[in-house]
Amino acid sequence: MSTVGKAGGKSAYRMIDVGEKPVTRRICRATGSLTAAPATLLKIERGELPKGNALALAEAAGIAAVKKTPDLLPLCHPLPVDAVRFEFLFEPGRLQVECEVVAHAKTGVEMEALSGVTACLLCVYDLVKGIDPALELGEIRLLEKIGGKSGHWVHPKGMAHSGVPQNPNTHLDLDEAWVITLSDRCSRGEAEDTSGPALESLLRATGVKQVRRELLPDEPELLLVLLKQAIDRGVRLIVTTGGTGLGPRDRTPETLDRLEGRRVPGMGELMRSRGAGSTPFAWLSRSDAVLVGSSLVIALPGSRKGAVESLTAVMDLIDHALDVSSGGDHRS
Repeated sequence: MSTVGKAGGKSAYRMIDVGEKPVTRRICRATGSLTAAPATLLKIERGELPKGNALALAEAAGIAAVKKTPDLLPLCHPLPVDAVRFEFLFEPGRLQVECEVVAHAKTGVEMEALSGVTACLLCVYDLVKGIDPALELGEIRLLEKIGGKSGHWVHPKGMAHSGVPQNPNTHLDLDEAWVITLSDRCSRGEAEDTSGPALESLLRATGVKQVRRELLPDEPELLLVLLKQAIDRGVRLIVTTGGTGLGPRDRTPETLDRLEGRRVPGMGELMRSRGAGSTPFAWLSRSDAVLVGSSLVIALPGSRKGAVESLTAVMDLIDHALDVSSGGDHRS
C-alpha cells in the first residue's frame, strides 16, 4: 500500500471544516503584470495581435480559472462566485492586471482571485509569444481582502494601480474620515459600489483610524444633509465619489458650493492633470475641493480608478491643508 501523502497512518492533508462558520460577503483583489516591448504592448492595447483581441480572451480565461480553482487546488472549497471583474492598465514597459472576485461564502476567495489573474496573464502570454518571446510575468500577489474574521486586510506593500501607493509616505493622523458614494444605480442595487471600498483602503493605508462609508443616490439635498452632519460632527476629511461629470444628475460640485466654504481650486486642477495621464476625458471632470471651517471636502470622480487616482494625486496636500486650516504654520 502506498504511503505517499500519509504520516503515521493518517492523512497528511486535510480540508478545513468551515461548516460552522457564518456566510459573509467576501471580496478579494489580486494583481500581476506582464513585461513586454513597447511595440508589443501597443499591439495588445489596440487589439492588433495576429491571434486577435488578447484582453477580451484573457478576461474570459481569467473568469474560467476563477470558477475552476477548486478543481486545480485540491483543498480549496467550491464557492458560489457572485462576480468576477478585471482591470487592465498599460504602464511604461508593462501591462498591469487586477482581478476582483466577490462571493457570499464561509471562506475567502483569495485563491480564486490569484488563479484568475494568473490565468489572465498566461492567456495574454500565449497570444503574444509568437511576436515577442522576451516576455516576463511577475508581481502576482493579493492586494486586499474584505469579509470574514479578518474584516478588511490590505497587503503591506499596498494596492497596485487601484491607488494605494506601493510605499506610502503620506501619513494622515486622523481619527475619522468619511467616504460618500453618489450613484443612482448603486443605491438601487443595480451595480456594486467599488469606489467607496477602494477609497477606504487608501485612507486606512495612510493611517486614518476609522473610515465611515455612505451610499446615496445622485440627490443634492441628501448629500448636503450628510455633508453638514459630518462637518457639524467635526470630521476633518470628507471624500465624495461620483457626480462630478457632465451628466444631467451630476451635481456634486454644485452641492459643495452650497456649503459656503472656501474652494481649493488647485486640488481640482491637480486631480485633472494627473488623470489626464491616463485618459484625456479627465479634463471633463469637475473634481473639486472646499474647506468648510476646519473640514476639508474633496469631490472625486465616480469610477474606482479615477477616484483613487485623484485622491492619490492630492494626498500629500491634505495633511498640510488641514494643519493650516487649524491655525498651523505655513510651511514652504
